[in-house]
Amino acid sequence: MFFDALAPSSALQVTRFTDVDAFRPAEALEDSRSIPLDVANFAAARAIVNLPACRIIVARSFARILETTYRAPGGMVILPMSDDLRASSSGMDIDSRFFIGLRGNHHCHFVEPQINHHALIMFSPTLRDRGWFDRADALRVRIADPSAHLDARQLVQDILRTASVQPQMFETTEVAAHLQEGLLLAFDDLFQMNPLSDRTAPRAGVRSARLVQQIDDYVRAYPTAPIYTADLADQFGVSVRTLGGAVAKVRGMSLHQYIRLKRLWATRTQLLRSGGASVASCARAQGFHHLGEFAAAYRATFHEAPSDTLARARQIRLQAN
Repeated sequence: MFFDALAPSSALQVTRFTDVDAFRPAEALEDSRSIPLDVANFAAARAIVNLPACRIIVARSFARILETTYRAPGGMVILPMSDDLRASSSGMDIDSRFFIGLRGNHHCHFVEPQINHHALIMFSPTLRDRGWFDRADALRVRIADPSAHLDARQLVQDILRTASVQPQMFETTEVAAHLQEGLLLAFDDLFQMNPLSDRTAPRAGVRSARLVQQIDDYVRAYPTAPIYTADLADQFGVSVRTLGGAVAKVRGMSLHQYIRLKRLWATRTQLLRSGGASVASCARAQGFHHLGEFAAAYRATFHEAPSDTLARARQIRLQAN
């Protein structure tokens, strides 16, 4: 199971519970109360990692009736982390197709008839609103796009694994910010922003094209700078939601996909211009910290390995000298 591969570190808190009485004090701190449905086979676990403006809690729950009060001034998302999740809330059946979004305070009742694995992502109020939550103090159960859900789930797992085996990465503000940005982009896709909701605005297409051009100009002006969507939105005076809608209209892909493509191109630019830098350092400068996944994405985009790009650039410089 996922928890078996996690070891605690300076960046990752891992706690395992084999007794319900040991679990209750931890639960009370979160204003939650559980009635276990199978005390004899009780087992629970949770892993916690902090990023600059969010906290990720991945939990293995147990068969129970749960009463809890969520307090999430910056918003929160509950994300199934397995394909067999089963629960109900106020008579509504919830399975792994769904995720939950909430901003504000909400008192909830859940029934979990079995062991479940889920992630609770709590966002800081300092994080810029990305248009995910409809209104405060209202919990909303949403059907997730399968590919967006899988992407978000895998990203959460990758962040926890990285915190377990490479905790030093979380000591660097820039690296932690890159990991968080990837998570935010994944949730942009999960909430399925609709770029066509403003079809009646006659200038919507022109405005969208202008915003995408501003993104392109920015990346061109700062080819090796990190790309953060909230910073781009601030730079252009729009919301992240508006920025995502513009990219979807003009480029036919999500903001997540477009920023990833831009980062790949920025990495390629850095490889071509770099004198003695390594592939790893160029990739990490653009927020790619899983080098195997980066190499696969790079090859799929440019039809060559990043090491081939770097070697060719060095050969060209040698010939020029």
